[in-house]
Amino acid sequence: QVQLIESGGGLVQAGGSLRLSCAASGRTFSSYTMSWFRQAPGKEREFVAAITAGGDNTYYADSVKGRFTISRDNAKNTVYLQMNSLKSEDAADYYCAGRRPRFSATVPLAPGGYDYWGQGTQVTVSS
Repeated sequence: QVQLIESGGGLVQAGGSLRLSCAASGRTFSSYTMSWFRQAPGKEREFVAAITAGGDNTYYADSVKGRFTISRDNAKNTVYLQMNSLKSEDAADYYCAGRRPRFSATVPLAPGGYDYWGQGTQVTVSS
C-alpha cells in the first residue's frame, strides 16, 4: 500500500501561519491527484484543497481560498499546504489524501474519491 505521512501541525496564534507536509511512499506519486481534508471534533470531514498530478491545477474550499496554498514537489514525493492568516475555525485534524489515476480526470471533493489517507496532523489555533 501507499503510505502517506503528514507533518507540520501544531499550535499557532490566530493570524499566524503553518505549513503542512505530506510525504508519500512509492514511485507513482507523480500520477496521483492529492488533496487535503480536515475534520474538527463533532464535524464531518471536509475538503480543503486539491492539486492535480502535474501540479497544473489547484482547487480550494471557499473557506480557505486566498489564505491557503496547496503545492507539490513530485521529485520529493511530497505535497504541501501553506496556511496563512489562520482563524479559530481552521482548527482541526488535517488529512492528506491521494487518488490513483483514472480514465476520468475529475478531481473529487469528497473523501470517498480517494484511495490513500494519512493518519492526520492536528492544527490548533489560539486567540
